[in-house]
Amino acid sequence: MSEEILKIKDLNVIYKTDLETVYAVNKISFSLNRGETLGIVGETGAGKTTAALSILRLLPERTGKITKGSVEFCGENLLNLSESKMRLIRGKKISMIFQDPMTALNPIMTVGNQIAESLIFHNSDNKSREEIEKRVEESLEMVGIPASRKKDYPHQFSGGMRQRVVIAIALACSPELLIADEPTTALDVTIQAQVLAMMNDLQSRMKSAMIMITHDLGVVAQTCDNVAVMYAGEIIEYGKMEDIFDAEFHHPYTDGLFGSIPNLTGNEKRLSPIEGLMPDPTNLPKGCNFSPRCPKCMDICKKEPPPFHADGKHIIFCHLYNNKSQTAGGVL
Repeated sequence: MSEEILKIKDLNVIYKTDLETVYAVNKISFSLNRGETLGIVGETGAGKTTAALSILRLLPERTGKITKGSVEFCGENLLNLSESKMRLIRGKKISMIFQDPMTALNPIMTVGNQIAESLIFHNSDNKSREEIEKRVEESLEMVGIPASRKKDYPHQFSGGMRQRVVIAIALACSPELLIADEPTTALDVTIQAQVLAMMNDLQSRMKSAMIMITHDLGVVAQTCDNVAVMYAGEIIEYGKMEDIFDAEFHHPYTDGLFGSIPNLTGNEKRLSPIEGLMPDPTNLPKGCNFSPRCPKCMDICKKEPPPFHADGKHIIFCHLYNNKSQTAGGVL
């Protein structure tokens, strides 16, 4: 039986200012086993990055707040740990690949020194400087960059190479969980395919778990074992990758995501974009959050939160399947 490494239950996150409260993440639950990859999919503003930052407790100090829920990593609730203990986990046991390599790297430090930073901070077994330098070189070569370039600065690398450096930093301490926040967004299609193949290979070799945050269903198909579809801070559909791509029934929002993918088979069918915009997170709709944009919206959708329909591990939160619904509870 696979070992559960991460378990998130009923997580709620808000951003609060003097003027308003943004309900960014609302009652999301999921779990992740060692060696598995979970894809979190949704358009901009769905709450994907906020959920990831909550795991590492990297929310903005003054405005971001976890109001409810638990984040258990290897059986320990990270939300109960002191900041000093969290620093020992960040970069060592849980690492994050940030979205934009242009801003994730320090422009006045060599890439080698930036990789060495985490190795020095987490140097619990007292490695010598020579051993750390060797690990820096191994990390660069692991992502396809010659070790001789460790003394170069970020501006001397292309966008794809910078993203590889960011991945090298995240993997330097061999983390048990890797969070990748849209790691290929800034890359062209050819480099994107190379980076994804490299990440799959590295994850397989290191036996680590991974959360892949993306808006691209093509990336999900290449990398993920399980998929969570997020909308307006909620998980509205969850299942194995095969369930999301091959199942007969889907949440209307998931259908909309598939309808927005270009058809490359020669069929001249036009794209079918999702009408409207994401709801205001400071004033979410009553009932289903997707109801103002849903082509299959019913009266009940505007009044009551959707129940969930479960077919094995494939779960859909939608009133369309009300006659097959079960009482919500537990972790997905």
